[in-house]
Amino acid sequence: MEPENREEGSQVLSKIARRKELQAQYGYDLDRERLAVIEAAKPLNGRLLEAGTGRGHLALNLARLGFRLVSFDQSAEQLEFARQNLEAHGLAGLVELRQEDGENLSFADNSFDVIFAVNVVHHLKNPYRVLDELRRVLAPSGKLVISDFNERGLAMMAAIHRQEGDEHEVSSVSLEAVEAYLQAKGMNIKKSSTDFEIILVATGPDRV
Repeated sequence: MEPENREEGSQVLSKIARRKELQAQYGYDLDRERLAVIEAAKPLNGRLLEAGTGRGHLALNLARLGFRLVSFDQSAEQLEFARQNLEAHGLAGLVELRQEDGENLSFADNSFDVIFAVNVVHHLKNPYRVLDELRRVLAPSGKLVISDFNERGLAMMAAIHRQEGDEHEVSSVSLEAVEAYLQAKGMNIKKSSTDFEIILVATGPDRV
């Protein structure tokens, strides 16, 4: 790695570490939360997709467990955060990072057996369009795993963003509305939670 790139990588990792430190002050263990989502989704078989890479925390925890996956984000900046994060842990080879528009995915129908969307819904302007796209690329035997902050988690993130000098924008569509939408589409929901997040594991009527 060239010196300039090493410096940029160091800055990225410092930002990631700082965010985790701030979250820890509120009792939020980021890796533990991601592992809780993975545990709720088990068993994990077939091809895995993550919608909304962010800084790569779910991808990192899946890769640590030996899983290969495709992970996409609309933001090139977030994908760079994730790339640096994965490379720092020697796990970049297990994760294919892609820049995609969640409302118009390039993947073929029925491409993935498990799809994760963690702390994504509260960012979306058109969540139902994204959900329809995720359902389109989900295999008939697959599962859609959606996790997002509860009120305590959203309050924590709002406070952290204020500490970082910006605002945490939140969609007007709640996770409860997402759950109702998926049920209306015929999906079955298994629901669990942590202190900070709600986890939905959705499968279709003919899914196991």
